[in-house]
Amino acid sequence: MKTMKRVMAILFALTLLAAGAAQAETLSLNGTVEAGVTVPVYAPIGGTVDNVSVEAGMHVAAGDTLFSYRTEKTYAAGDGTVTGVFVKAGDDAETVTEQYGADLYIEGTAKYTVSANSSKAYSSVETMLVHTGEKVYVVCRTVTSRRGVGIITAIDGTSYTVLVTEGNFIPGDSVTVYRDEACTELQRVGRGSVSRVNPTAVSTTGAIVNVAVKDGDQVKRGDLLMETLSGTFEGYEMTGTAVAAAEEGVIMSVSAEVGSTVSKGDVIAQIAPISGMRVEVAVSADDRQSLKAGDKVLIELEADESRSYEGTVRYITEMPEEDTEEVTYKAVIDFTPDENVYFGMAVVVTAGEDAKKAE
Repeated sequence: MKTMKRVMAILFALTLLAAGAAQAETLSLNGTVEAGVTVPVYAPIGGTVDNVSVEAGMHVAAGDTLFSYRTEKTYAAGDGTVTGVFVKAGDDAETVTEQYGADLYIEGTAKYTVSANSSKAYSSVETMLVHTGEKVYVVCRTVTSRRGVGIITAIDGTSYTVLVTEGNFIPGDSVTVYRDEACTELQRVGRGSVSRVNPTAVSTTGAIVNVAVKDGDQVKRGDLLMETLSGTFEGYEMTGTAVAAAEEGVIMSVSAEVGSTVSKGDVIAQIAPISGMRVEVAVSADDRQSLKAGDKVLIELEADESRSYEGTVRYITEMPEEDTEEVTYKAVIDFTPDENVYFGMAVVVTAGEDAKKAE
């Protein structure tokens, strides 16, 4: 009988030891999902902020617009045909001008000009005196079928310039200028030679973000030609006015304001990337020896215990945390989150045998 009682006591003691061993092999810790890093968003170029699309705390996907610039716009000064576009989005406008003489050219509707002189006019007071803005008629002296209509645009003594608004000539044609449509000798106001009107060179400054025209386009006065931002891109690939998020994350702060001027390199926002999510837990001094870098753990959401994630201890601090009542160390755990995980969520981390069984 005594032997039997002794055996039962030994078995009970072994059971307690086994239970204690099992408890020692499993570690349960409370933690939270934190942002491991915050990534600054820099202004890629100088300019004025036109619109801010985000606020602190917002979730953004890769490619979402954070803010956009207000561009400087270049408009057509007159009607004509675009005959040469040398710039494209991303170019430095001044560099292109240095290389090609302009960023683009517009050939006006008036293709010819006449350099005339009243010394060959009919000898009368009226014909020897022309006026700026006066309508005149032009006839080629060698091929009289080449005729046109023009307007006097400039006067310098007895010399004046006629801008041909109608008709076709050959540059170099010698022409006679008349005051009347019938082209009578009594209304001859001079003679001159035809030159081609040079295309209008259009240039701007800054970085090109949009080219609104292409070769051959017909434009009217006031039509948009180009949009630019101040400064240069210096290798930054940007073909619009918007700055987008490079990856998915949460906006931690925004410093850009509508109407404010930013310089290249200014930090205009801070983003906590989803890829940088991690779990942080406080480990007591007694449990410090039971957890080490590289250990596999099980992470469960307190809000939904059915969702669990495998994690790996990245490191445990060697120095205890400050401002805590008891001595604790911070353990940082890497894991792969999904759409159900948010910054600040409470989690339960299990380490040891239970974590291994869940793998």
